Amino acid sequence: MTSPQLLSRMKREIQMLEEEPPHGIYCWPSETNMRHLHAQIRGYEKTPYENGIFKLDIHIPDRYPFEPPHVQFKTPIYHPNVDNDGRICLDILKLPPKGSWKPSLNISTVLTSISVLMQDPNPDDPLLTEIASEYKSNYPLFVIKAKDYTKKYAINKIDYDIDKVIIYFYNIYYSHLKKNFFLN
Repeated sequence: MTSPQLLSRMKREIQMLEEEPPHGIYCWPSETNMRHLHAQIRGYEKTPYENGIFKLDIHIPDRYPFEPPHVQFKTPIYHPNVDNDGRICLDILKLPPKGSWKPSLNISTVLTSISVLMQDPNPDDPLLTEIASEYKSNYPLFVIKAKDYTKKYAINKIDYDIDKVIIYFYNIYYSHLKKNFFLN
């Protein structure tokens, strides 16, 4: 059961993500559960993930914001800090003392941090040691493999959720127009 405080916090965070989304990041709630979010992060230029669209699932725990959200890549990505199941090694996704999650952080911050991790992997704290070793010792090979993964899994894939994303953001835009320009 979702507490009124959690519900209120999630509404504020979703509104923030709608009105001021981080660059290259789209996030929206599941149609049936506000505590289950979907996100897409666009790979930045001049990275092996350039032009890729990477899907993530976000599950909000009962004790949020006192516990971090559970975030997982759904799109396969060749990255030293993401394992084959999409789990992410990122300090803000863990509670202290091993992590640095704080209740003052939010979903927007988490997604921005994941986007930064995509641009700048941390091979010194890997989930996949083989990829981390390759990143450190043979960076050109890492780039080739990461680009191949991106091309295979994250580019030119028609996503069945894209219609939902378009409708969701159209509804936001329309309600914004209605609210601000009094359309009937």
